[in-house]
Amino acid sequence: MNDFDAVRGYLTGLQDRICAAMEGADGAARFHEDAWTRPDHSTDGGLSGGGRTRVMRDGAVFEQAGIGFSDVSGTALPPSATANRPELAGASWRAIGVSLVFHPRNPYLPTTHANVRHFRAERDGRTVASWFGGGFDLTPFYPFDEDVLHWHRTARALCEPFGGQARYDAHKAWCDEYFFLKHRGETRGVGGLFFDDLADDFDRDFAYMRAVGDGFLDAWLPIVERRKATQYGEREREFQLYRRGRYVEFNLVWDRGTHFGLQSGGRSESILMSLPPLARWEYGFEPEADSPEARLADYLRPRDWLAELG
Repeated sequence: MNDFDAVRGYLTGLQDRICAAMEGADGAARFHEDAWTRPDHSTDGGLSGGGRTRVMRDGAVFEQAGIGFSDVSGTALPPSATANRPELAGASWRAIGVSLVFHPRNPYLPTTHANVRHFRAERDGRTVASWFGGGFDLTPFYPFDEDVLHWHRTARALCEPFGGQARYDAHKAWCDEYFFLKHRGETRGVGGLFFDDLADDFDRDFAYMRAVGDGFLDAWLPIVERRKATQYGEREREFQLYRRGRYVEFNLVWDRGTHFGLQSGGRSESILMSLPPLARWEYGFEPEADSPEARLADYLRPRDWLAELG
């Protein structure tokens, strides 16, 4: 088995394990799989490959949960991908990854996202780029300190074999910077880990990507169990839908993965499965002073969660 096949095997297995865990946590709904393929476009600059898009809807816990595996390749990258990477111009490439976004029904249970991926580019039979990327982040609407602390403790623990506190600090800061809505002046949530272009040592970098992929369930499942049965009313539901609008704004305006997928001719249905099934916008909304809704603003900025809450 070559290196790329080893990454592929891990990622398909990760998708299977997360799906099984989410179906168990929901207890009612199951994932529907949409397996897709693209014809070979290796001679005309288009995409080739395929994937497995899985979506669970209208469950007892999850209003919509999407997790996709993709393995695509091409002979030309969009200008957005080569603007700052001249070595990629004219190179053939292959990208493989698992990406998920889970939108729970209960406003007290956060939305979450995770992604792990590998990219490789070649020219004239020579590898000109090869890297790993990934991470996970949490977007609460009604945050609980114990959930935020657990999330970041899990992130810190999985970083331990790969540089410990220094690795956690760097990738936590990268997450805060990446998932920032510049036009709103706020983070998308309470962060987590984010990394890209990791190309130091294949075996070590692959091991770290696996740690992040495996660590997602360790970080996420305890929060699901704590919050999925919390009572809520129409007020909380309306606020959740309003804040989901910010999630949509980030994914469509700022997210590089969404831009790359759409600009490279990717499969729109799979790329946009990250969007919530329902969201709303309200002009000039201001939460009541000292309300639970107003409390969220203090969580939408970079903070040293382990020092402040631990």
